[in-house]
Amino acid sequence: MPNIVLCRIDNRLLHGQVATQWTGSVDANLILVAHDEVATNEFRQGLMDMAAPSYCQTRYWSIQKTIDTIHRASDSQRIAIICEDPQSVLKLIEGGVPIKSVNVGNMHMADGKRQVATSVAVDDSDVDAFTKIKNLGVEIFIQRTPNIAREDVGKLFK
Repeated sequence: MPNIVLCRIDNRLLHGQVATQWTGSVDANLILVAHDEVATNEFRQGLMDMAAPSYCQTRYWSIQKTIDTIHRASDSQRIAIICEDPQSVLKLIEGGVPIKSVNVGNMHMADGKRQVATSVAVDDSDVDAFTKIKNLGVEIFIQRTPNIAREDVGKLFK
């Protein structure tokens, strides 16, 4: 079974905060960005590689490749999965990726979204995905950085 030490939703994907704070706090040695477009975009991968800490390998896989491949991970790999949105995380979970908890980090405000936490804005599709994730028994928590308290997730479901 893959050793998933973090599953984070952050629409910025791999950036300084994930690279410098989260990977160290969970002792990850592999950052897996599960994102269909980034999986085929070498330019974006290169930018994200610049942010990755030297002690971590990076992978940029589509959602389907993540589902199909993650079970082959070595026991020594401590995997941090980064997704852009809750719909992607739900697809991973429904596809058999053994995610036990989801850290909601940053979901930008956009047309049709409402602010529910300091750095989280959702629409009805997001709420539906979070509800399904919760109903599958997966813990969900909002926490921007490892050194601050978790925020109330109740508003994710309203």
